[in-house]
Amino acid sequence: MAPLIKVSPSLLAADFAHLADSIAAVEEAGADELHFDVMDGSFVPNITVGIPVLEAIRPLTKLPIDVHMMVVEPARYAREFADAGGDIFTMHVEACDDLEASLGDARVAGMSAAVSLKPDTPASVIQSALPLIERVLVMTVEPGFGGQSFMPEMLPKIEELKDMARLASHELEIAVDGGIKADTAGGVIDAGATTLISGTGVFNHPDGMKIGIEAIRAAGS
Repeated sequence: MAPLIKVSPSLLAADFAHLADSIAAVEEAGADELHFDVMDGSFVPNITVGIPVLEAIRPLTKLPIDVHMMVVEPARYAREFADAGGDIFTMHVEACDDLEASLGDARVAGMSAAVSLKPDTPASVIQSALPLIERVLVMTVEPGFGGQSFMPEMLPKIEELKDMARLASHELEIAVDGGIKADTAGGVIDAGATTLISGTGVFNHPDGMKIGIEAIRAAGS
């Protein structure tokens, strides 16, 4: 049986002047969750949104919200983002001094614990913490800005993570983020990813958000 493919539109590509309308539209178009990028200008060279924006959008949607923390020592904000409405707390392994403690902080706050890997970070860095990780996010661009081109050289990392989880008999959700559109989705799905994060591939699809989501989801069939 083919795995269920989830599409998570990245709000970084939404219309921030009409964010409520964008969220309503993408939910109606069939999104499975929302991806909420938090950048601090230190871990990555950009600054985006934070807790007040999450608090504002949480009542607007029933979809799960994945908070992608591109900040230094993200776990120190776990409780605040949980209270603001985050469902999944995705932390970069490169930003955590103590990954296992950070994962514990996210779980204690009531969120699913997820880890993200930059392109240069090998899959092996999460091996020891694997039992504590519910989702791993493979960055297929350098984190910090939307609209970048997909890096196909990340496909072997996805395959390695899938094999790592299988050998450990651990259920691990594999997500990808960066340059994901209909023409790149097939490769990551074939490699083992089941959650595809896409910004411009959904919000800027020439035929509308619904077609964009359907095209990404169908790429692995």
